[in-house]
Amino acid sequence: MENLSIVIPVYNEEKAISDTVALFRDMLNKYPGIEVIFVDDGSTDRTRQILKDGLDARMKLVVNDKNKGYGAAIKKGVQLASHDHIAITDADGSYPNERIIEFFQKLVAERAAMVVGARTGKMVKIGILRKLPKLILTKLAEYLSESEIPDLNSGLRVISKELIQKSSKYLPQGFSFTTTITLFLLSNNHKILYIPIDYYKRVGKSKIKPLRDTMNFIQLIIRTVMFFNPLKVFLPLSLFFVLMALAVLIVSYLMGRVMDVTTILLFVTGLQLLALGLLADLIDKRLSK
Repeated sequence: MENLSIVIPVYNEEKAISDTVALFRDMLNKYPGIEVIFVDDGSTDRTRQILKDGLDARMKLVVNDKNKGYGAAIKKGVQLASHDHIAITDADGSYPNERIIEFFQKLVAERAAMVVGARTGKMVKIGILRKLPKLILTKLAEYLSESEIPDLNSGLRVISKELIQKSSKYLPQGFSFTTTITLFLLSNNHKILYIPIDYYKRVGKSKIKPLRDTMNFIQLIIRTVMFFNPLKVFLPLSLFFVLMALAVLIVSYLMGRVMDVTTILLFVTGLQLLALGLLADLIDKRLSK
């Protein structure tokens, strides 16, 4: 286990952080070669003080003076990590963190790029307001990436430090960090393993805002896949406008007055979208060489 750093972003988790520290203290007793890094991302409650009082010399604490975002906290922890593999998890008690070592062993044995704890176990506590957006986002991401994704944005995963560093410029500062790195790896044909896990009700208040974050995730998924596989976005849009042009032509002809200007505009729009898609795909292929 001498090649694993565990990065834990923390923001206002005063109710859960003591138990989380205790769990990783026990893990260090069993596997003294691992590294545990807590990144306090500008907490405004008692979280930082609890961390300072509870951590022992084997754990690292990194502090951001102000809240910079979930992704920013992970990036900072990764920069300071000493080992070649990174485990990421939350500090709110929702993930079975005791399984991190199992995930690391699976990653090495299977030579995978990333191992993800997929929240598909027998006990999964996800609020109703998050289930529908999560399903829509996952199906959209599966279509655009042409891959099955059991859990798009699980916060429990193990990945090589090198891959995080390579993809760092594409990774956002906020909650969509995990979604983006999943799409980045899938778009570049990396091997991802999904292991079913239980997901418990978090301790404390969630930082997720369902409506705002769902819209941000949709934009992120489309933007990310457009970067790596733009035809998956432009081709359906082009086809839609061409079919609309054909439908308007047929309907207006049957009604006795051909809407030729509308038909031409729709058809030309479809062709322009196709041309843009082909150009974006060509640029992407040249950049990826």
